[in-house]
Amino acid sequence: MRNAWRSPGAAAGLIVFLTVVVYLPVLRGGFVWDDRSLITENRLVKASDGPYRYWFTAETADYRPLTWSLWWLEWRLWGANATGYHVVNVLLHAVNAVLVWMILRRLKIPGAWLAAVVFGVHPVNVATGAWISEQKNTLSMLLAAVAVLLYLRFDEESQRVRTATRAAPGLLYASSLVAATLAVLSKTAVVMIPVVLLGCVWWRHGRVRTRDWLCSLPYFAASLVLALVTIVQHHRALGGFVVQSGGFMARLATAGWVPWFYLFKALVPMDLTVIYPKWEVDPSRWVSYVPGVVLIGGLILFWWKRKSWGRPLFFGLGYFVVMLFPVLGFFDQAFYRYSWVADHWQYYSIVGVIALAVAAGVAICRRMGDRGRTVGVLASGVVLLVLGMAAWKRSCVYADSETLWRDNVAKNPNAWVAQYNLGVVLRESHRIQEAIARYQQAARIKPDLPEAHYSLGVAFAENGRVQDAIGQYEQALRIEPHYVNAQNNLAWLLATLTPAHGGDPVRAVALAQLACKRPGDDVAARFDTLAAAYAAAGRFSDAIATAQRAIALAHAAGQSGLANEIEARLQLYRAGRSYRSSTEMPRP
Repeated sequence: MRNAWRSPGAAAGLIVFLTVVVYLPVLRGGFVWDDRSLITENRLVKASDGPYRYWFTAETADYRPLTWSLWWLEWRLWGANATGYHVVNVLLHAVNAVLVWMILRRLKIPGAWLAAVVFGVHPVNVATGAWISEQKNTLSMLLAAVAVLLYLRFDEESQRVRTATRAAPGLLYASSLVAATLAVLSKTAVVMIPVVLLGCVWWRHGRVRTRDWLCSLPYFAASLVLALVTIVQHHRALGGFVVQSGGFMARLATAGWVPWFYLFKALVPMDLTVIYPKWEVDPSRWVSYVPGVVLIGGLILFWWKRKSWGRPLFFGLGYFVVMLFPVLGFFDQAFYRYSWVADHWQYYSIVGVIALAVAAGVAICRRMGDRGRTVGVLASGVVLLVLGMAAWKRSCVYADSETLWRDNVAKNPNAWVAQYNLGVVLRESHRIQEAIARYQQAARIKPDLPEAHYSLGVAFAENGRVQDAIGQYEQALRIEPHYVNAQNNLAWLLATLTPAHGGDPVRAVALAQLACKRPGDDVAARFDTLAAAYAAAGRFSDAIATAQRAIALAHAAGQSGLANEIEARLQLYRAGRSYRSSTEMPRP
């Protein structure tokens, strides 16, 4: 019985159990932040031909067709029920912890099982395990870990002069390459897999042979091609939007600071949040490059001492930095609008720090002799208990969007996106005054944020403050002249208000015409606005034709309620009357 608990199956089962336990609060959670735009409100997720469009078109902002396909399948299984998505994501994370154990054990890293459990219950990883949108992290890491495991087995088989079957090494290699490619197709952040494989070979053999370089070439080719596809598609999706204003030297300086932030959070996971303060790095000052120089200097020192104490440090921290490379700041990320760092970005790399710390602890305990075993067990229990409690508490924060954003603004009040998103949540729950306060705070922090002014306009309109709403829509358009929603809503107000209350049908027509030129899911509502503007300007024949087109678009989009509303207004246009009233509440 005692040996049964030491079996690989029992060890793996205990890793899964402990990981799932700390994530139990997540299973009662809902969708947060971009879960809606990526899944529940994503037309491609709901489309019958979604998988084809994910794999063979450029309709998505990022090329990760395998993750998109998983969400497409889950939508058909769970629909808008968040529990199913959470269960899948937590289980993927738990399996990843098991795979971490298997890889570390095969690499003969001391304390492999403990390191895997620490990975499973580490609070930093809650940003991945508790956030449905980060299934791209858990899925890509699972496939990447499988690729590494298979490659290690291939490497082992290749060392044997004779094997039971000569096809085995080739099959292992091919399976590893397929898994690595699928991992990159889940999320491009794992493009450094080829470097990791070479690092594992170096750890095992003390050198990288010519055959190892040759074996890695297909991995490098697949990673490079898919990385280029993603960069091009992401650049197209950004549409020229600037997320980093500095040049290469600014990016280089920032890249030196980022690993130290992640290293600190990995070792001291306190004050975790979604949006961290975005620090400023002055590339003109030499001190800005010190963190990067120290980091590179440390790796050089560890390499110099690779025959002795430097070997594990170079391997562990080298892996840590390599896996962080895609998010060091050299490549544009939309998230850089908010911060240079994010907890979910170190999901892959944190394994290096955890394994190194656990292995160091094991080495210290072994030097203590018999007493070290007792000390090690007690220390491990305390560490797992502290981390597990912190992860449980952090998991509760992801219960819903309001809890998440309130936690964020409490820890980082200057996070404008947190203030803004909290305002969105409050408005959706009809707490208009509270929402207005949050929108105003977001606008104070970032005055050039058109979304804040637009949302203020919507909230003011719902609260009956029509003139304030007009002013906010005007401000949003001054910042972003092509802001379609602001154009449409301002046009509606100008069309439906009387001249005495600020109505301007001529300008309403011009704004609505601009809004109707842009595609979108709400195009029927925009043509409805244009019809109202035509009627307000006395152009009833144009209003009738436009309203009929709006009705057809609404029916085509399955918006029967909107179609009925437009039909009622159409009757007014046919009677030669405009949809205007000084007391009529404007449509948001």
